[in-house]
Amino acid sequence: FAGSERGGQRAAAMYSLIGTAKLNGIDPQAWLADVIARISDMPVSRLHELLPWEWDGATQHVKAA
Repeated sequence: FAGSERGGQRAAAMYSLIGTAKLNGIDPQAWLADVIARISDMPVSRLHELLPWEWDGATQHVKAA
């Protein structure tokens, strides 16, 4: 259904991320968007803050438009 083995692996990774977010009671789209926006500027020592079970949607990073 994924078109190729590699496509299946990518789909499985995304389903895992989405499922983990849902299990932690957060909106997967909001969480992934926030993580993608913040991960490149975040120090390694604070990456744990982006994990779904530690993520706080109220403190989402907002980029200036």
